[in-house]
Amino acid sequence: MNRARLSRLLYPQLTLRQFLWLGLFGLCGALIAGVYGVLHDLVTYSIGPEYFTRFKFAQFFYLDFHQPPRLLAAKIGFLASAWVGFFAAWFMGRMTLPRMTPGAAARLCGKGVLMMLVVTFFAGVTAGVLAPEAEDPRSENWRGMTAMFHVQDTAAFVRAGWIHNGSYLGAFLGLLAALAWLRKRRANPRGA
Repeated sequence: MNRARLSRLLYPQLTLRQFLWLGLFGLCGALIAGVYGVLHDLVTYSIGPEYFTRFKFAQFFYLDFHQPPRLLAAKIGFLASAWVGFFAAWFMGRMTLPRMTPGAAARLCGKGVLMMLVVTFFAGVTAGVLAPEAEDPRSENWRGMTAMFHVQDTAAFVRAGWIHNGSYLGAFLGLLAALAWLRKRRANPRGA
């Protein structure tokens, strides 16, 4: 990569209007990902409540714990996912906005966000299906963690953990797939 191209990548030449559009893309991405995170964590709370009460609640220690645990799980889902959605949509906008109108870029980025959500969803479901049962040797890796947190239902804790880890991996892979797809489509936004 030559120096001029690297400079444009690291320090893009954006108009104020484009920069504001990027902010709007980021906020929309944060909202979409946050809602997905709420739904995701409500489902995984139902599968393995101890994953939240023994582990996630400690990670988000600054939340007000004078609320129902399910509401706390929903808040954690939003907080843990919204920032990912913001940056994902921002990067998608960075890839499309300088080369096309805001409306065309928004349509392509919307499809990119949808692609990312679908990959994330299927990765989480796959991880949940493949999660080890208590007797499975693969759950040995979780024994130290479950012992440290005094987990009673190890299988449910591990399944919820696998779903979360699968979803994190899916979000990353979905973002890469969406960015690759957007890169090909930005040259021909009508064909997207």
